[in-house]
Amino acid sequence: MRVLVVGDVMLDRYWFGEVSRISPEAPVPVVRVQRTEERLGGAANVARNAASLGAITGLLSVVGDDEAGRSLARLLEEEQIDAGLHVDRDIDTTVKLRVIGRQQQLLRIDFETVPSHEILQAKLADFEQRVVQADVVILSDYGKGGLAHIAEMVAIARAHDKLVLIDPKGDDYSRYAGATLITPNRSELREVVGRWSSDVELASKAQKLRGQLGLEALLVTRSEEGMTLFADQEVHHQPALAREVFDVSGAGDTVIATLGVMLGAGADWAEAIRVANIAAGIVVGKLGTAVVTREELAAVL
Repeated sequence: MRVLVVGDVMLDRYWFGEVSRISPEAPVPVVRVQRTEERLGGAANVARNAASLGAITGLLSVVGDDEAGRSLARLLEEEQIDAGLHVDRDIDTTVKLRVIGRQQQLLRIDFETVPSHEILQAKLADFEQRVVQADVVILSDYGKGGLAHIAEMVAIARAHDKLVLIDPKGDDYSRYAGATLITPNRSELREVVGRWSSDVELASKAQKLRGQLGLEALLVTRSEEGMTLFADQEVHHQPALAREVFDVSGAGDTVIATLGVMLGAGADWAEAIRVANIAAGIVVGKLGTAVVTREELAAVL
């Protein structure tokens, strides 16, 4: 099963340390850093999750000509992900630095720049070649500028009869029209359709948006309320399964990667969302951006 992931990649850096005193300079904790860690973030974490579930995984994205970009390339190679990283010398690779003390996130610092138009055009040409080999295309939009041509990518992928799953960002969903599925979380959907006061009203708004965009399905991830998938003439709900929520960062990456792998392998909507929900329940019990393995899924199933 071949998955092609396209979107905004980032390097997730973690600084772990002890907190035992408050700074004399300002009312903030002093963290004595004891170890550091680097992980794949953003679209790269989606790719890592798909690969962890056994899919042959490719990735298309943009990085800067810097140490963080080279670290991303090395981590992707270690995960056996076929990465096409277009290098833009005018930008810095997106980095999210998290400072962790006593197993809690104390601070996050972001470094990011929007890629240039020329690099994005080159990536689009690369996409046209790679999409032919894929069974499923996952477009992971983190709003960092790497998916400026997303409407064209959807059209190209659908012309080749590929499944297209999108993790959306922002309040303009018109550019996602024609995709197979989009996976907004509760707050992201609220930005687009407004508030709702009941499940009935949510269903009405979700189905209306699905129809306007010409989607086969729309999945709303709802934190402690679980997740609900709206398709033509059917609705599937899965309650939240996490026994202990440790860290929700990257959970959406796990959900869309699992859905992509399941749908590409021939599962129907009900089975795909059931397994994706189980995967989400596992991953939020881990610290930071993490993945679910086939073995972990099999144990729960």
